[in-house]
Amino acid sequence: MPAHVVLGAQWGDEGKGKIVDFLSERADVVARFSGGNNAGHTVINEQGKFSLHLIPSGIFWPQTLSVIGNGVVVDPDTLLSEVNGLDERGVDVHGRLLISERAHLIMPYHILLDKLSETAKGDKAIGTTGRGIGPAYSDKAARTGLRAADLLDVESLLPRLERVLDHTNAIITKVYGGNAISVEEVHEKCKIWSERLTPFIGRVERLIHERLAKNENVLIEGAQGALLDLDHGTYPFVTSSNPTVGGACVGLGIHPRQLSGVIGVFKAYCSRVGSGPFPTELKDETGNKIRDLAQEFGTTTGRARRVGWFDAVSAKYSAQVNGYTSVVLTRLDVLDGFHPIKICTGYELDGEIIKDVPGGAAALERCTPIYEDMPGWDGKTASVTQYKDLPKGAQAYVQRLQELIGSPIDIISTGPRRHETITVRPVI
Repeated sequence: MPAHVVLGAQWGDEGKGKIVDFLSERADVVARFSGGNNAGHTVINEQGKFSLHLIPSGIFWPQTLSVIGNGVVVDPDTLLSEVNGLDERGVDVHGRLLISERAHLIMPYHILLDKLSETAKGDKAIGTTGRGIGPAYSDKAARTGLRAADLLDVESLLPRLERVLDHTNAIITKVYGGNAISVEEVHEKCKIWSERLTPFIGRVERLIHERLAKNENVLIEGAQGALLDLDHGTYPFVTSSNPTVGGACVGLGIHPRQLSGVIGVFKAYCSRVGSGPFPTELKDETGNKIRDLAQEFGTTTGRARRVGWFDAVSAKYSAQVNGYTSVVLTRLDVLDGFHPIKICTGYELDGEIIKDVPGGAAALERCTPIYEDMPGWDGKTASVTQYKDLPKGAQAYVQRLQELIGSPIDIISTGPRRHETITVRPVI
Protein backbone atom coordinates (compact mmCIF):
# COMPACT_ATOMS: atom_id res chain seq x y z
CA MET A 1 0.00 0.00 0.00
CA PRO A 2 2.46 2.65 -1.20
CA ALA A 3 1.25 6.04 0.02
CA HIS A 4 3.88 8.76 0.29
CA VAL A 5 3.32 12.14 1.93
CA VAL A 6 5.05 15.32 0.71
CA LEU A 7 5.09 17.95 3.46
CA GLY A 8 6.29 21.50 3.76
CA ALA A 9 8.94 21.27 6.47
CA GLN A 10 9.34 24.98 7.35
CA TRP A 11 6.89 27.90 7.15
CA GLY A 12 5.50 26.95 3.74
CA ASP A 13 6.54 28.14 0.26
CA GLU A 14 9.31 25.52 0.08
CA GLY A 15 8.55 24.59 -3.53
CA LYS A 16 6.24 21.65 -2.91
CA GLY A 17 4.36 22.25 -6.16
CA LYS A 18 7.45 21.57 -8.29
CA ILE A 19 8.34 18.50 -6.22
CA VAL A 20 4.84 17.01 -6.32
CA ASP A 21 4.70 17.58 -10.08
CA PHE A 22 8.12 15.92 -10.44
CA LEU A 23 7.15 12.88 -8.33
CA SER A 24 3.69 12.52 -9.90
CA GLU A 25 5.19 10.88 -12.97
CA ARG A 26 5.06 7.67 -10.93
CA ALA A 27 1.76 8.35 -9.14
CA ASP A 28 -1.73 7.01 -9.84
CA VAL A 29 -3.49 9.29 -7.34
CA VAL A 30 -2.38 12.69 -6.04
CA ALA A 31 -4.30 13.94 -3.00
CA ARG A 32 -4.54 17.22 -1.06
CA PHE A 33 -5.39 16.77 2.62
CA SER A 34 -5.42 20.16 4.40
CA GLY A 35 -5.68 23.91 4.06
CA GLY A 36 -7.53 25.77 1.34
CA ASN A 37 -6.84 28.36 -1.30
CA ASN A 38 -4.50 30.11 1.14
CA ALA A 39 -1.93 27.69 -0.30
CA GLY A 40 -0.26 28.48 -3.61
CA HIS A 41 1.72 25.88 -5.52
CA THR A 42 3.67 26.94 -8.61
CA VAL A 43 4.35 24.38 -11.34
CA ILE A 44 6.47 25.00 -14.45
CA ASN A 45 6.43 22.29 -17.10
CA GLU A 46 6.25 21.81 -20.87
CA GLN A 47 2.74 23.30 -20.86
CA GLY A 48 3.83 26.54 -19.19
CA LYS A 49 3.73 28.11 -15.73
CA PHE A 50 0.74 27.41 -13.49
CA SER A 51 -0.32 28.65 -10.05
CA LEU A 52 -2.58 26.18 -8.26
CA HIS A 53 -4.44 26.81 -5.02
CA LEU A 54 -6.76 23.82 -4.55
CA ILE A 55 -6.21 21.32 -7.37
CA PRO A 56 -3.27 18.99 -6.63
CA SER A 57 -0.03 19.62 -8.51
CA GLY A 58 -0.13 16.16 -10.10
CA ILE A 59 -2.97 17.18 -12.43
CA PHE A 60 -0.55 17.67 -15.36
CA TRP A 61 0.28 13.97 -15.67
CA PRO A 62 -2.50 12.30 -17.71
CA GLN A 63 -2.48 9.02 -15.77
CA THR A 64 -3.16 10.64 -12.40
CA LEU A 65 -6.43 11.13 -10.58
CA SER A 66 -6.38 14.30 -8.46
CA VAL A 67 -8.42 14.30 -5.25
CA ILE A 68 -9.26 16.91 -2.63
CA GLY A 69 -9.68 15.33 0.78
CA ASN A 70 -12.07 15.92 3.64
CA GLY A 71 -9.47 17.94 5.53
CA VAL A 72 -9.42 20.69 2.89
CA VAL A 73 -11.74 23.69 3.03
CA VAL A 74 -12.95 24.48 -0.49
CA ASP A 75 -13.90 27.86 -1.91
CA PRO A 76 -16.19 26.80 -4.78
CA ASP A 77 -15.60 30.00 -6.77
CA THR A 78 -11.84 29.55 -6.58
CA LEU A 79 -12.08 25.88 -7.52
CA LEU A 80 -14.29 26.60 -10.53
CA SER A 81 -11.96 29.38 -11.63
CA GLU A 82 -9.03 26.96 -11.41
CA VAL A 83 -10.89 24.29 -13.39
CA ASN A 84 -11.76 26.83 -16.09
CA GLY A 85 -8.22 28.21 -16.20
CA LEU A 86 -6.71 24.75 -16.69
CA ASP A 87 -9.31 23.85 -19.30
CA GLU A 88 -8.51 27.01 -21.28
CA ARG A 89 -4.86 25.97 -21.35
CA GLY A 90 -5.54 22.46 -22.55
CA VAL A 91 -5.51 20.62 -19.20
CA ASP A 92 -8.79 18.70 -18.95
CA VAL A 93 -9.70 17.85 -15.35
CA HIS A 94 -13.10 16.29 -16.06
CA GLY A 95 -13.09 12.68 -14.91
CA ARG A 96 -9.70 13.30 -13.27
CA LEU A 97 -10.72 15.38 -10.24
CA LEU A 98 -12.71 14.25 -7.21
CA ILE A 99 -13.70 16.33 -4.17
CA SER A 100 -14.55 14.60 -0.91
CA GLU A 101 -18.21 14.95 -0.02
CA ARG A 102 -16.94 15.55 3.53
CA ALA A 103 -14.81 18.57 2.59
CA HIS A 104 -16.11 21.79 4.15
CA LEU A 105 -17.03 24.81 2.05
CA ILE A 106 -15.72 28.34 2.38
CA MET A 107 -18.81 30.53 2.20
CA PRO A 108 -18.98 34.25 1.34
CA TYR A 109 -19.56 35.11 4.99
CA HIS A 110 -16.34 33.32 5.97
CA ILE A 111 -14.32 35.58 3.68
CA LEU A 112 -16.02 38.69 5.07
CA LEU A 113 -15.46 37.56 8.67
CA ASP A 114 -11.79 36.88 7.96
CA LYS A 115 -11.21 40.38 6.60
CA LEU A 116 -13.23 42.10 9.34
CA SER A 117 -11.39 40.19 12.05
CA GLU A 118 -7.93 41.00 10.67
CA THR A 119 -8.83 44.68 10.27
CA ALA A 120 -10.11 44.83 13.85
CA LYS A 121 -6.79 43.46 15.16
CA GLY A 122 -4.87 46.39 13.66
CA ASP A 123 -1.12 46.01 14.15
CA LYS A 124 -1.77 42.79 16.12
CA ALA A 125 -3.13 41.05 13.00
CA ILE A 126 -1.92 37.49 12.40
CA GLY A 127 -1.38 38.12 8.69
CA THR A 128 -3.95 35.75 7.20
CA THR A 129 -4.58 35.69 3.46
CA GLY A 130 -8.14 36.94 3.99
CA ARG A 131 -9.52 33.95 2.09
CA GLY A 132 -11.93 32.80 4.84
CA ILE A 133 -9.86 29.77 5.84
CA GLY A 134 -9.90 30.35 9.62
CA PRO A 135 -13.64 31.11 9.88
CA ALA A 136 -14.45 28.03 7.76
CA TYR A 137 -12.43 25.79 10.08
CA SER A 138 -14.01 27.55 13.09
CA ASP A 139 -17.47 26.68 11.79
CA LYS A 140 -16.30 23.12 11.17
CA ALA A 141 -15.22 22.81 14.82
CA ALA A 142 -18.42 24.50 16.00
CA ARG A 143 -20.46 22.02 13.92
CA THR A 144 -22.13 24.77 11.93
CA GLY A 145 -20.13 24.27 8.74
CA LEU A 146 -21.40 23.19 5.34
CA ARG A 147 -19.91 20.29 3.42
CA ALA A 148 -19.57 19.56 -0.28
CA ALA A 149 -22.22 16.86 0.22
CA ASP A 150 -24.72 19.61 1.08
CA LEU A 151 -24.47 20.87 -2.50
CA LEU A 152 -25.94 17.55 -3.65
CA ASP A 153 -29.26 18.46 -1.98
CA VAL A 154 -29.29 22.22 -2.26
CA GLU A 155 -32.98 22.69 -1.39
CA SER A 156 -32.53 21.02 1.99
CA LEU A 157 -29.64 23.43 2.58
CA LEU A 158 -31.81 26.56 2.91
CA PRO A 159 -33.05 26.02 6.53
CA ARG A 160 -29.47 25.35 7.68
CA LEU A 161 -28.21 28.46 5.91
CA GLU A 162 -30.87 30.54 7.65
CA ARG A 163 -29.82 29.25 11.09
CA VAL A 164 -26.12 29.78 10.41
CA LEU A 165 -26.58 33.29 9.03
CA ASP A 166 -28.80 34.38 11.91
CA HIS A 167 -25.79 33.86 14.18
CA THR A 168 -23.11 34.94 11.71
CA ASN A 169 -24.87 38.15 10.69
CA ALA A 170 -25.18 39.12 14.35
CA ILE A 171 -21.38 38.91 14.64
CA ILE A 172 -20.82 40.77 11.37
CA THR A 173 -23.13 43.63 12.28
CA LYS A 174 -22.91 43.91 16.07
CA VAL A 175 -19.27 43.00 16.68
CA TYR A 176 -17.59 44.38 13.56
CA GLY A 177 -20.15 46.90 12.30
CA GLY A 178 -20.31 45.30 8.86
CA ASN A 179 -23.25 44.74 6.54
CA ALA A 180 -25.39 41.62 6.91
CA ILE A 181 -25.20 38.96 4.17
CA SER A 182 -28.38 37.96 2.37
CA VAL A 183 -29.50 34.36 2.88
CA GLU A 184 -31.22 34.37 -0.50
CA GLU A 185 -28.10 35.52 -2.33
CA VAL A 186 -25.95 32.86 -0.68
CA HIS A 187 -28.53 30.18 -1.46
CA GLU A 188 -28.60 31.22 -5.12
CA LYS A 189 -24.82 30.89 -5.18
CA CYS A 190 -25.14 27.39 -3.75
CA LYS A 191 -27.50 26.44 -6.59
CA ILE A 192 -24.89 27.53 -9.14
CA TRP A 193 -22.16 25.66 -7.30
CA SER A 194 -24.38 22.57 -7.07
CA GLU A 195 -24.97 22.52 -10.82
CA ARG A 196 -21.30 22.90 -11.71
CA LEU A 197 -19.59 20.93 -8.93
CA THR A 198 -21.88 17.90 -8.48
CA PRO A 199 -19.96 15.85 -11.11
CA PHE A 200 -16.75 16.35 -9.10
CA ILE A 201 -18.09 15.42 -5.63
CA GLY A 202 -17.71 11.85 -4.38
CA ARG A 203 -16.37 9.41 -1.83
CA VAL A 204 -12.68 10.16 -1.80
CA GLU A 205 -11.94 8.07 1.29
CA ARG A 206 -13.35 4.90 -0.26
CA LEU A 207 -11.53 5.54 -3.53
CA ILE A 208 -8.13 5.95 -1.86
CA HIS A 209 -8.57 2.75 0.14
CA GLU A 210 -9.54 0.88 -3.04
CA ARG A 211 -6.52 2.22 -4.93
CA LEU A 212 -4.13 1.38 -2.10
CA ALA A 213 -5.58 -2.14 -1.92
CA LYS A 214 -4.67 -2.49 -5.62
CA ASN A 215 -1.11 -1.45 -4.75
CA GLU A 216 -1.36 1.78 -6.74
CA ASN A 217 0.91 4.72 -5.91
CA VAL A 218 -0.82 7.44 -3.92
CA LEU A 219 1.08 10.69 -3.53
CA ILE A 220 -0.24 12.92 -0.74
CA GLU A 221 0.36 16.65 -1.19
CA GLY A 222 0.70 18.91 1.84
CA ALA A 223 -0.04 22.61 1.95
CA GLN A 224 1.65 25.31 4.06
CA GLY A 225 4.41 24.04 6.36
CA ALA A 226 4.99 22.15 9.60
CA LEU A 227 5.89 25.30 11.54
CA LEU A 228 2.45 26.72 10.68
CA ASP A 229 0.65 23.69 12.13
CA LEU A 230 -2.23 24.63 14.42
CA ASP A 231 -0.82 22.49 17.25
CA HIS A 232 2.90 22.23 16.51
CA GLY A 233 3.60 25.55 14.85
CA THR A 234 4.47 29.02 16.17
CA TYR A 235 1.01 29.54 17.69
CA PRO A 236 -0.95 31.81 17.34
CA PHE A 237 0.85 32.78 14.12
CA VAL A 238 -0.20 29.57 12.41
CA THR A 239 -2.68 28.25 9.89
CA SER A 240 -6.05 26.76 10.87
CA SER A 241 -5.33 23.13 10.03
CA ASN A 242 -2.68 20.46 10.56
CA PRO A 243 -0.19 20.38 7.67
CA THR A 244 1.90 17.82 9.56
CA VAL A 245 1.84 14.06 8.91
CA GLY A 246 -1.01 13.42 11.35
CA GLY A 247 -3.18 15.77 9.32
CA ALA A 248 -2.60 13.60 6.25
CA CYS A 249 -4.29 10.65 7.93
CA VAL A 250 -7.20 12.67 9.32
CA GLY A 251 -7.60 14.76 6.15
CA LEU A 252 -7.92 11.75 3.82
CA GLY A 253 -9.42 9.08 6.06
CA ILE A 254 -6.41 6.77 5.94
CA HIS A 255 -4.41 5.22 8.77
CA PRO A 256 -0.68 5.39 9.62
CA ARG A 257 0.02 1.82 8.48
CA GLN A 258 -0.87 2.89 4.96
CA LEU A 259 2.00 5.39 4.80
CA SER A 260 5.17 4.10 3.16
CA GLY A 261 7.18 7.30 3.38
CA VAL A 262 7.14 10.89 4.63
CA ILE A 263 9.03 13.38 2.47
CA GLY A 264 9.91 16.74 4.01
CA VAL A 265 10.59 19.66 1.67
CA PHE A 266 13.08 22.26 2.97
CA LYS A 267 14.45 25.37 1.33
CA ALA A 268 18.21 25.83 1.46
CA TYR A 269 17.36 28.94 3.52
CA CYS A 270 14.16 29.99 5.30
CA SER A 271 11.23 32.18 4.37
CA ARG A 272 8.00 33.19 6.01
CA VAL A 273 4.89 35.11 4.96
CA GLY A 274 2.93 37.15 7.49
CA SER A 275 3.53 37.83 11.16
CA GLY A 276 5.11 35.68 13.82
CA PRO A 277 8.51 34.82 15.31
CA PHE A 278 11.30 34.12 12.80
CA PRO A 279 14.65 33.77 14.64
CA THR A 280 16.95 33.80 11.59
CA GLU A 281 15.21 36.60 9.69
CA LEU A 282 17.58 38.83 7.72
CA LYS A 283 16.56 42.47 7.69
CA ASP A 284 19.70 43.64 5.90
CA GLU A 285 21.12 43.80 2.40
CA THR A 286 21.79 40.06 2.40
CA GLY A 287 18.13 39.38 3.06
CA ASN A 288 17.10 41.77 0.29
CA LYS A 289 19.50 40.08 -2.11
CA ILE A 290 18.15 36.59 -1.36
CA ARG A 291 14.56 37.85 -1.71
CA ASP A 292 15.25 39.49 -5.06
CA LEU A 293 17.25 36.57 -6.47
CA ALA A 294 14.63 34.04 -5.42
CA GLN A 295 11.65 36.27 -6.24
CA GLU A 296 10.26 35.59 -2.80
CA PHE A 297 6.74 36.90 -3.24
CA GLY A 298 3.67 34.92 -2.24
CA THR A 299 1.91 32.86 -4.93
CA THR A 300 -1.44 33.51 -3.25
CA THR A 301 -1.06 37.05 -1.90
CA GLY A 302 1.86 38.57 -3.80
CA ARG A 303 3.27 39.74 -0.47
CA ALA A 304 7.03 39.95 -0.06
CA ARG A 305 8.24 37.02 2.02
CA ARG A 306 10.54 37.48 4.97
CA VAL A 307 13.79 35.57 4.43
CA GLY A 308 16.56 34.25 6.67
CA TRP A 309 19.33 31.71 7.02
CA PHE A 310 18.55 28.02 7.42
CA ASP A 311 17.24 27.27 10.90
CA ALA A 312 18.43 23.79 11.87
CA VAL A 313 16.78 24.00 15.31
CA SER A 314 13.31 24.27 13.83
CA ALA A 315 14.29 21.81 11.07
CA LYS A 316 15.15 19.13 13.62
CA TYR A 317 11.89 19.81 15.44
CA SER A 318 9.99 19.49 12.16
CA ALA A 319 11.70 16.15 11.52
CA GLN A 320 10.82 14.91 15.01
CA VAL A 321 7.15 15.76 14.58
CA ASN A 322 6.85 14.23 11.11
CA GLY A 323 9.42 11.41 11.01
CA TYR A 324 10.80 12.21 7.57
CA THR A 325 12.05 9.17 5.71
CA SER A 326 13.43 11.47 2.99
CA VAL A 327 14.21 15.15 2.61
CA VAL A 328 14.00 17.32 -0.50
CA LEU A 329 16.19 20.44 -0.56
CA THR A 330 15.01 23.23 -2.84
CA ARG A 331 16.36 26.60 -4.00
CA LEU A 332 19.99 25.58 -3.51
CA ASP A 333 20.89 27.65 -6.57
CA VAL A 334 19.76 30.85 -4.81
CA LEU A 335 22.80 30.60 -2.52
CA ASP A 336 25.34 30.45 -5.37
CA GLY A 337 28.08 33.04 -4.69
CA PHE A 338 27.21 33.79 -1.04
CA HIS A 339 30.18 33.87 1.38
CA PRO A 340 29.78 32.81 4.10
CA ILE A 341 26.51 30.89 4.36
CA LYS A 342 25.19 30.71 7.90
CA ILE A 343 23.26 27.90 9.58
CA CYS A 344 21.45 28.41 12.87
CA THR A 345 22.38 25.49 15.16
CA GLY A 346 21.02 26.80 18.45
CA TYR A 347 19.25 29.69 20.17
CA GLU A 348 20.22 31.93 23.05
CA LEU A 349 17.16 32.55 25.22
CA ASP A 350 17.47 34.82 28.25
CA GLY A 351 21.17 34.01 28.62
CA GLU A 352 20.75 30.24 28.16
CA ILE A 353 21.74 28.24 25.07
CA ILE A 354 18.93 25.94 23.92
CA LYS A 355 18.69 23.40 21.11
CA ASP A 356 14.92 23.11 20.77
CA VAL A 357 11.98 25.32 19.79
CA PRO A 358 10.11 26.97 22.69
CA GLY A 359 6.36 26.36 22.75
CA GLY A 360 5.47 29.99 23.37
CA ALA A 361 5.63 32.70 20.71
CA ALA A 362 6.90 35.28 23.21
CA ALA A 363 9.87 33.09 24.14
CA LEU A 364 10.66 32.35 20.51
CA GLU A 365 10.59 36.08 19.75
CA ARG A 366 13.34 36.55 22.36
CA CYS A 367 15.54 33.83 20.85
CA THR A 368 18.78 34.96 19.23
CA PRO A 369 20.24 32.56 16.65
CA ILE A 370 23.61 30.93 17.20
CA TYR A 371 25.27 30.52 13.81
CA GLU A 372 27.73 28.12 12.27
CA ASP A 373 29.48 29.51 9.19
CA MET A 374 29.94 27.52 5.98
CA PRO A 375 32.36 28.87 3.34
CA GLY A 376 29.87 28.85 0.43
CA TRP A 377 30.85 28.25 -3.20
CA ASP A 378 31.55 30.17 -6.40
CA GLY A 379 30.45 27.63 -9.02
CA LYS A 380 26.86 27.36 -10.25
CA THR A 381 24.38 24.85 -8.93
CA ALA A 382 21.55 26.16 -11.14
CA SER A 383 20.18 23.45 -13.48
CA VAL A 384 22.69 20.82 -12.28
CA THR A 385 21.16 17.33 -12.52
CA GLN A 386 23.95 15.15 -11.08
CA TYR A 387 25.14 15.33 -7.47
CA LYS A 388 28.78 14.85 -8.52
CA ASP A 389 28.58 18.02 -10.61
CA LEU A 390 27.72 20.25 -7.65
CA PRO A 391 30.55 22.49 -6.40
CA LYS A 392 32.37 20.95 -3.44
CA GLY A 393 31.15 23.76 -1.18
CA ALA A 394 27.54 23.03 -2.13
CA GLN A 395 28.06 19.33 -1.44
CA ALA A 396 29.48 20.17 1.99
CA TYR A 397 26.48 22.39 2.73
CA VAL A 398 24.05 19.63 1.73
CA GLN A 399 25.89 17.11 3.89
CA ARG A 400 25.84 19.43 6.89
CA LEU A 401 22.13 20.11 6.57
CA GLN A 402 21.50 16.38 6.31
CA GLU A 403 23.39 15.81 9.57
CA LEU A 404 21.50 18.57 11.36
CA ILE A 405 18.05 17.55 10.14
CA GLY A 406 18.70 13.90 10.89
CA SER A 407 17.12 12.58 7.66
CA PRO A 408 18.69 11.80 4.26
CA ILE A 409 18.53 14.48 1.54
CA ASP A 410 17.44 12.35 -1.41
CA ILE A 411 16.36 15.03 -3.88
CA ILE A 412 17.87 18.45 -4.58
CA SER A 413 16.04 21.00 -6.69
CA THR A 414 18.36 23.29 -8.67
CA GLY A 415 15.71 25.29 -10.52
CA PRO A 416 11.94 25.64 -10.98
CA ARG A 417 11.54 23.22 -13.91
CA ARG A 418 11.02 19.46 -13.73
CA HIS A 419 14.39 18.53 -15.21
CA GLU A 420 16.31 20.86 -12.88
CA THR A 421 16.44 18.17 -10.23
CA ILE A 422 19.08 15.90 -8.71
CA THR A 423 17.83 12.49 -7.57
CA VAL A 424 20.34 11.18 -5.07
CA ARG A 425 18.06 8.25 -4.23
CA PRO A 426 14.55 7.45 -5.55
CA VAL A 427 11.91 8.20 -2.89
CA ILE A 428 8.86 6.49 -4.44
